[in-house]
Amino acid sequence: MTPEVFDALVFWLPVFLFSATAHEAAHAWAAWRGGDATARDAGQVSLSPWPHVRRSPLGMLVVPIVASLTRGWTIGWASAPYDRLWADQHPRRAAAMAAAGPAANLLLAAAALALLRAGLVLGLFQAPAQATLDRLADPVARDAWLGAAAFLARGLSVMVMANALLAAFNLLPVPPLDGAMVITLALPAAPARRVRAATALPGLAFVGLLAAWQLCPMLTRPLLDLALGLLYRGQY
Repeated sequence: MTPEVFDALVFWLPVFLFSATAHEAAHAWAAWRGGDATARDAGQVSLSPWPHVRRSPLGMLVVPIVASLTRGWTIGWASAPYDRLWADQHPRRAAAMAAAGPAANLLLAAAALALLRAGLVLGLFQAPAQATLDRLADPVARDAWLGAAAFLARGLSVMVMANALLAAFNLLPVPPLDGAMVITLALPAAPARRVRAATALPGLAFVGLLAAWQLCPMLTRPLLDLALGLLYRGQY
């Protein structure tokens, strides 16, 4: 097993499963609070991955595992059902539902970043010689705790960057991503409905996914720099 495959299976795959679950559970919870119980009735207001895996087994399990084993990185997708009639009648609530998923990922990234910062303050972690997506901090060399500290630093680094990337990717304002619905928060009801109708077109969704796939690599370096700037407050 290569180091890349090991890292994907031990760090990126579990973090993806947890983060995608939190993302979809947030969608389901926001829709339920807004008056649509479709996802709640399907059991998706839950941090257990199983309801989400049952709905999207290919995107939540098969593709992530295959990508981890063959490519050394993890990719996948998930979804939460909602009532389209409810969304048409309540476009702002639907937009809030869409925003809830990326918001959950941002909260997870912020929590992991705060734990890394606490480790730096407590002398458990130090700045790495070369930062990467899964290496925002290194353990301070202490024989008794070195292995555990290294594992914790790597896991928290992956949690920060995976969730930051998930949030940023999903907020791209192209269908079928969440950002295409989130932007309707700033629109009156009638234009919001027209935007929703346009983003529901299958052909437009396919074009949007292609565009997002091309844009996603451009997000990586700015997000890494932002995480390092917040973690080290401009000192890295």
